[in-house]
Amino acid sequence: MRDDFWKDKKIIITGANGFLASHITISLLQRQAKVIGIIKEDIPLSFLNIKLKEKKYKNLKMVKGDIVNYAFIKKLFKNYKPDVCFHLAAQAIVGSANKSPIPTLKTNILGTWNILEAVRAYSSKTKLIVASSDKAYGEHKRLPYTEDAALQAQHPYDASKACADILTRTYAHTYNLAATVTRCANIYGPADPNFSRIIPDTIRSIALNKEPVIRSDGTPIRDYIYIEDVVCAYLCLAKALYLNKNNVRGEAFNFGTGKPISVLKLVRLILKLSGKNKLKPKILSKGKIKGEIDRQYLSSKKANRILRWHCRYSLAEGLNKTLHWYRAHLRT
Repeated sequence: MRDDFWKDKKIIITGANGFLASHITISLLQRQAKVIGIIKEDIPLSFLNIKLKEKKYKNLKMVKGDIVNYAFIKKLFKNYKPDVCFHLAAQAIVGSANKSPIPTLKTNILGTWNILEAVRAYSSKTKLIVASSDKAYGEHKRLPYTEDAALQAQHPYDASKACADILTRTYAHTYNLAATVTRCANIYGPADPNFSRIIPDTIRSIALNKEPVIRSDGTPIRDYIYIEDVVCAYLCLAKALYLNKNNVRGEAFNFGTGKPISVLKLVRLILKLSGKNKLKPKILSKGKIKGEIDRQYLSSKKANRILRWHCRYSLAEGLNKTLHWYRAHLRT
């Protein structure tokens, strides 16, 4: 897609071979941005690696390092002084965070303040977009969540994102950094390598002609947003921040569909769309899963109003595109 705004702009993307970051990286390369992708380790089946096998981009430079290493981050921003940084590197698996919290807290909190401090000290003109999460809100009785809801996370992953969120807005307001925060609903789409997540795991089970497994009792309510809508959201927000429009500096923005669905209904929809209605979901739990929020979905009215951003894909449309991709790429 052509977008001259991004042409030749210098962009740092942390966690560039992660699920969302891969899609953003490719989208920016297609817009002729100069991308410095920061990765901790190789992920051979990432969307980024898959696309790079199809086409090489001369504007992409990959740098390997760990965001918890401040000396590495300091050197990075001191040398490159990017126009924009998308900070997306994170330990993003809720179950892993519950089992082993320290690596999650280090990466998601220490890694974020390293980025913030390096920008403040060495690259103050950089526009910074930091990925928080809907999980940062914790559990609220009032739904959908709006951006003025309290961040009252009570589990390790959720708390790590709430801390990163608060730190980013603190640096924006105290040091006048051009930084903003995204809080996204559950993102799905092509090339998600984390099969602990319900959508790719269900699709893989269907491909193997096996019953999809639901770890909970099937009743938890979530909001699922297609990855192309999220990429659009990030680019839209970054552009507004870069152009200093609409007072987005220091603000948080929700991005979701506002149309929640239970896990059981979601799995049944995937089965229907795939033509595998004969397969029945296998429900493992008779109650709630400890350490996970039961009901959660977002209002995106602030992003609709200020950024003129809206979802383009319905759940069925996004799932169909996702199913099509996995049918072409999933090795069973």
